[in-house]
Amino acid sequence: MTSEAAPGPGLPGLPERLAGARVLVLDGATGTELERRGAAASLPLWSAQALVRAPELVAAIHADYAAAGADILTANTFRTQRRNLARGGWGGRARELTRVAVELARRAAHGLAVEREIHVVGSAPPLEDCYRPDLVPGDAELRREHVEHAENLAEAGVDAILVETMNSVREAVAALRAARATGLPAFASFACWDGARLLSGDPLRDALAAVLPEEPAAVLVNCLPPSNVSACLPALRDSARPFGVYPNLGAPTDAAGLTRTEDCSPAAFAELAEAWRAAGASILGGCCGTTPAHIRTLAQGLRN
Repeated sequence: MTSEAAPGPGLPGLPERLAGARVLVLDGATGTELERRGAAASLPLWSAQALVRAPELVAAIHADYAAAGADILTANTFRTQRRNLARGGWGGRARELTRVAVELARRAAHGLAVEREIHVVGSAPPLEDCYRPDLVPGDAELRREHVEHAENLAEAGVDAILVETMNSVREAVAALRAARATGLPAFASFACWDGARLLSGDPLRDALAAVLPEEPAAVLVNCLPPSNVSACLPALRDSARPFGVYPNLGAPTDAAGLTRTEDCSPAAFAELAEAWRAAGASILGGCCGTTPAHIRTLAQGLRN
């Protein structure tokens, strides 16, 4: 598929950059950052409502992450699937809002394009609550709805699809398969809170073994406490794929905003990231609760 998102002549794509020596910096949180800056990000639409009600703020957050040193910006498509939007009465706007989200991220990426190349990836999360693997839909629904979202992302012009915060093996395989069917590179990222286990209880090693036949460009863990990252590193390393880490600093809740599980200053976060790089990580960034300050300090540390 050819689109404005494709790297220009002579510019490497994400898989090629992952094969290089330098660690790529992923951006930080969008949903909790919207809340931190005063925008509504409540359920059921969560961060998607900002695409209509505060698009310039979404663009500003992307621009701040780009200025902080991110090599990869994640479009605000975490909740632009038809299923989620329908709960807020916007079910017919999935394709439109996915396109808007990618355009806002692309605008920020182009803002610093003269200085360095910044890729835009599309978020493809679980169809239901990220922390409720018991709610994962049936196989037919997974196939149909992940295919629709992946096709919307590809049409919108992302450089790759980030299948993220996966809490079950079954949905991870379905989402990654749908992403790879577009012809785009895709990443597979898992949420692990109890050692090297998904929230479903599946061992991370089993999850990685299940997705590797789909040839992900990289495998990652995300939305886990920083203190749990070290438990996941051996399985990630043993996958023989480029791997990455982007932990959270707490879980977002509809009632209280971010419920912090671990306090981690930008300096402390960067220090942890240096250890993850030493373990072989190719992609480092942040999830819920992280800010442009965390990404700036991380990027500066990696490039010193």
